[in-house]
Amino acid sequence: MGKLEDININHLSLWVQQAKTLAAQGSVIQRIPILSVANPYWFAVHICCQSGENYTLGDNACIFPLMSVIKPFSFLYLLEHLGTENVLNWVGVEPSAMPFNSLEQLMTDSGKPRNPMINSGAITLADKLPGKNGNHRTQLFCQWLNKLAGSQLYLDLEMLASVRATRSQINVAIAQYLYQTQHIENIELALDTYEQICCISGTVEDLAKLGKLLACASSFISSQHRQIVNAVMLTCGLYEASPQYAVKIGLPIKSGISGALITIVPGQGAIASYSPALDSIGNSVAGLTLMETLSQNLQLSIFS
Repeated sequence: MGKLEDININHLSLWVQQAKTLAAQGSVIQRIPILSVANPYWFAVHICCQSGENYTLGDNACIFPLMSVIKPFSFLYLLEHLGTENVLNWVGVEPSAMPFNSLEQLMTDSGKPRNPMINSGAITLADKLPGKNGNHRTQLFCQWLNKLAGSQLYLDLEMLASVRATRSQINVAIAQYLYQTQHIENIELALDTYEQICCISGTVEDLAKLGKLLACASSFISSQHRQIVNAVMLTCGLYEASPQYAVKIGLPIKSGISGALITIVPGQGAIASYSPALDSIGNSVAGLTLMETLSQNLQLSIFS
């Protein structure tokens, strides 16, 4: 396995330019009004190494909602607060061959979410977050992340209003089925909490700092919990494209429909990118292209 800190900034700059040219192959999500106006050619990357080295390129002042990139961290938060046995009773760790918002997959599985990286799993875990209501739960969760990671994440209320105004009816149907099968206790609370945590926002630097929580051993996060989250990200983090990228890249990765992408290089650091043009599955085209280039050139795959 190669070393992340061996990266050459000139090579990185070239690889970013090459990745950006492929953004034209993707398209920006249209369902959420504020996200739909993002420039498809925005691109930012921040690399945070365990050694303390940092590398930043591109539109790094861009602030974006984490959307589904929050899912590994809500999973980690609940593992830390409520324990492995409880959390794995609520959600499985199996990959899904269906889209991230598939009700059909949930019904096939009799209401137990296949994994925490798809919407049914994340909505189920949102139902279990500590706190008296959605606002309180999101506040406690965001404070915990910022304290541990040294990030400056915050809830973007304008983004949340945009998400609420166009609430996903598929997510509503998923929550109703989870309730019917007794996997969640409160439909509205689960959905409200889920929508709020998806609107936690920041920069690529904030996201890379979060990733470092999963990449590097520390005295404040259980190594077993890090291991579980990373394993599930590797097999499930890019939805039905996860197996393909486990072969091509060989690192735990999680994507979000905002164009956010977090990649964990275990024991070495984290790579956060932001590029809003998505492929048909919902993953950032340019972000994954850059990750493939980095992994292959630096031999970062955990299998190398």
